[in-house]
Amino acid sequence: MRAELNIVKPGLLLAMLGLLFGIGMGVAFGLFEDSFKDFIAQGIAANPGVHDAKSSGKIWRYAQRAHFHGAAIASFAMVLILFVMASDMKAGMKRVSAILIGMSSAYPLAWYSMFWLAPQMGRSAAHGHIITESLTYVGVGALLLGLAILCANLFLGLFADRQRTATLAQAT
Repeated sequence: MRAELNIVKPGLLLAMLGLLFGIGMGVAFGLFEDSFKDFIAQGIAANPGVHDAKSSGKIWRYAQRAHFHGAAIASFAMVLILFVMASDMKAGMKRVSAILIGMSSAYPLAWYSMFWLAPQMGRSAAHGHIITESLTYVGVGALLLGLAILCANLFLGLFADRQRTATLAQAT
């Protein structure tokens, strides 16, 4: 069990960092909600030409989505990584799959990026910014690839450690 845990630790670390981010955002909202809203208001006031009446509420919602997605995706990723750990995949593929799934924690950072950038450049520009798009593609792409590897193993038997499977079958 300890050896299996060591294989997936890098992915678990990434997922746990994502969970800490999500929880940390919630704590920050509880302690400093007015500061978040002031940051938005000051940015809108300094750059009125790129904003409309909905900007303040929408940008605040970006921060909330960073919090929601951070906690939810990281929790989901941790469960998937436990499935990876329990699978019969080869150790190298377990590590790759776990890391990819753990990288899904980049997606909530895309929402945080939009929150951070939008007051200065507007919602559309923040949404299309290279940082936002990169975090989105890395988070979603890595999750889908890691999940595809896991599903390919669980449902199709691909990437299986045949020697380990045979040894376990003989032991029972």
